[in-house]
Amino acid sequence: MITKTFKVRGMHCASCVAKIENALKREDGIKSINVNLVTEKAYLEFEPIKISMARILKIIEKLGYKADEESLERGIEDHHKKEKEGEIKKLRKRFVTAMLFSLPIIYMVMGKMLGLPMPMLFEKYGFFIQFVLATVVILAAFDIWRMGFKNLLRLSPNMDSLIFVGTAVAYFYSVIASVLVFIGKVIEVHLYFESVALILVFISLGKYLEAITKGKTSEAIKKLIGLQPKEATIIKDNEEIRIPISEVKVGDIILVKPGEKIPVDGVVTSGYSGVDEKAITGESMPVEKKKDDEVIGATINKTGVLKFRATKVGKDTMLAQIIKIVEEAMGSKAPIQLLADKVSFYFVPAVIGIAVLAFVVWLFIGQPFAFSLTVFVAVLIIACPCALGLATPTAVMMGTGLAAKQGILIKGGKALEIARDVNVVIFDKTGTLTKGEPVVTDIVEIQASKDKVLQIAASVEKNSEHPLAQAIVKKAKEENIESFAVQDFKAIPGKGVEVVLQSQKILLGTRKLMIENQIDINPIENKMIELEDQGKTAMLLSRGKKLLGVIAVADTLKEYSKDAVEMLHKMGKKVGIITGDNQRVGKAIAREVGIDYVLAEVLPQEKSAEIEKLQKQGNIVAMVGDGINDAPALAQADLGIALGSGTDVAIETGEIVLIKDDLRDVITAIDLSKYTLRKIKQNLFWAFFYNIVGIPIAAGVLYPFTGWLLNPAVAATAMAFSSVSVISNTLLMKKYRGV
Repeated sequence: MITKTFKVRGMHCASCVAKIENALKREDGIKSINVNLVTEKAYLEFEPIKISMARILKIIEKLGYKADEESLERGIEDHHKKEKEGEIKKLRKRFVTAMLFSLPIIYMVMGKMLGLPMPMLFEKYGFFIQFVLATVVILAAFDIWRMGFKNLLRLSPNMDSLIFVGTAVAYFYSVIASVLVFIGKVIEVHLYFESVALILVFISLGKYLEAITKGKTSEAIKKLIGLQPKEATIIKDNEEIRIPISEVKVGDIILVKPGEKIPVDGVVTSGYSGVDEKAITGESMPVEKKKDDEVIGATINKTGVLKFRATKVGKDTMLAQIIKIVEEAMGSKAPIQLLADKVSFYFVPAVIGIAVLAFVVWLFIGQPFAFSLTVFVAVLIIACPCALGLATPTAVMMGTGLAAKQGILIKGGKALEIARDVNVVIFDKTGTLTKGEPVVTDIVEIQASKDKVLQIAASVEKNSEHPLAQAIVKKAKEENIESFAVQDFKAIPGKGVEVVLQSQKILLGTRKLMIENQIDINPIENKMIELEDQGKTAMLLSRGKKLLGVIAVADTLKEYSKDAVEMLHKMGKKVGIITGDNQRVGKAIAREVGIDYVLAEVLPQEKSAEIEKLQKQGNIVAMVGDGINDAPALAQADLGIALGSGTDVAIETGEIVLIKDDLRDVITAIDLSKYTLRKIKQNLFWAFFYNIVGIPIAAGVLYPFTGWLLNPAVAATAMAFSSVSVISNTLLMKKYRGV
């Protein structure tokens, strides 16, 4: 199975999207196809044995669209920026030309109604002048006619086809009527040249505004693309050489001076500095970087000089991965869009049918031909498949863009929709709720001072690689306590360690180790139980036959774990913890942060089964994990939320990826998903409402009661601005300020 992304040009509305998708879905070998109207991109999965890429592109071109393959290994530049700017200029020129040539027609028609002075030329050659000016307007906006006519011939009409049929009928009727007046066959007739001109003017204006506002919805991608510097300074043969970023290779040693952007991902080889990672992680404070620390491309070196070895370049950098995820998310469809897609596919043929029916009905009940033609044109023009097509993708683009700014990667429309319904959030313990690094929390003195207990324990453990031992050694270093030299180090599996210090036997370990060596632990038993009930690992220290003290080590909570759980409870969610630790540790953490469920002593491979049990009880479950040992559970959950500072595994596994290790982003992700879905629903409501109300009015349902008939030019205005209003509603999402 191969995944490809390619550009599709020439799409105008949701029916264009539906046409391409339906044509490709019929082909053998196509697993999935998703075409995005806003980004003009197609996301395709196919089997190359059954169908070639050349064949796929040919199918799209036969439908009347231009398609060209776009490599997924794209550079950081925006290849289509100039093209988009050129399209906006072309649309502006088309609108201005159409507007200038339509103004005299408007004056001629409106001037008579308002009693304005009319030049003799207009009086004498009015019909001919209107014909010439309307023809120029048609030629200025001829792309609309050309595409509309082509799609009619292919029996796959789209929005342009509606405009073409409506304006062409009105135009040619007016031409014939003008000729009949000129040769004296008819004395008085109603012409539609001004309607044709105004319709094309307003449609051109709508397309121009649409192009501008569509561009604004993808600002997040443009900003991400603009983050990476164009050049890097590498050290080669002890010389500083400035090269384009595209030429940087893995293993190159790169120099970054204060104030410069870090060009690619890497590991520091020398130097010390604070690095501003806000653009990537959303972290507000600069992060200290020293030898062996990782640095991220597109972040800013603030204070010192850094040298680092490039580890990821080009498409493998974190920034490139983020851009890829955001682009794919912007191109994805929420399940709610399926309704709009289905409607769009049948929409244009249905509108043409309604227009013809309305025309015939009004003629049949005795209305003049001109009246029936007005209804026919108005129905065709007011219908707006564009608004339907733009309702979902623009909101998805804006929502995922807003999330990306805050260091939250939402991978698609499906995640946005599921997040709204989540009622249970399960957190992995180690590395998610907790820091994943044991620290010394308590030192209990019995027959030695706290400092002495720590000094002896650190001396015992200084050569051990065990995480608990490392925590004790680290604590001694922090307290500036020097360790002693020990002899005869012996690890006793599952119990602890034994050494000889100053000719005395020292033990550090469990109760069992002490009991086996005839050391009385009864005086300290209650304290041990108290520490263990708090989720801590308590280790006894003895010298000879005497207990010196107890050292307790625990994996401490992350800074905002408690806040995140409280906020989820306020949102009405139940919260659980899943851990491989024993029940006592799990319950201790649960008590500390206020968690509802404790799933303890669960092996990594069993985590997905525990999630499935909750799902079978009717819950919609979100799993929050570090994206490595939690991968099965993240995949099983209805919504997988991965932490891990953007690691490859986290990015591949979670449907939502939180780049920062701030658990409050779980709440932001869920809230932003809800907000985005609300906007999608608003957009779809107004798009459907507009068409449901607008089409009957254009068909003349109000005429028998009010004597009012919708002018086709007014219909064109309404149609043009319906799309712009949908996009404008989406752009209001910029005001989102979070929870």
